[in-house]
Amino acid sequence: QVQLVESGGGLVQAGGSLKLSCAASGRTFSSDGIGWFRQAPGKEREFVAAIGWSASSTYYGDSVKGRFSISRDNAKNTVYLQMNSLKPEDTAVYYCAAKVIYGGRYHSRELYGYWGQGTQVTVSS
Repeated sequence: QVQLVESGGGLVQAGGSLKLSCAASGRTFSSDGIGWFRQAPGKEREFVAAIGWSASSTYYGDSVKGRFSISRDNAKNTVYLQMNSLKPEDTAVYYCAAKVIYGGRYHSRELYGYWGQGTQVTVSS
C-alpha cells in the first residue's frame, strides 16, 4: 500500500502563490507516479498535474499550464506542486494520488489507486 499526506494549502489572494507537498510512504516503488487532482464544490474531480517516479516526465492540465509546476524529491519521497498566479477559479480541495496502473494517460483518474485526505486551497479575488 501507499500512504499519502498533503500539506501546504491555505488562503491566498489572486495573483499569489502556494506550494503544496505530498509526502508518500509505503510501497511507493510500486506506483507509476504521483498526480495532483482538485475538486471544487459541485464539480468533478479534475486533473492538475502528474510526475513519474521512474522518469522525469511531467504532465499538466490545460487550465494550469504555465502557472503550476510539479517536482519531486526522491530522497524525501515527496512531490511538490508550486502554484503561481493563482486565480479564484483555482479554489478547490487538492488531492495527491498514486498512479497504480502502468501505462495510459496520467490525466485519467481511474488509473490512480491511493489518495490523500486533501488540502483546501482558497483564492480570494
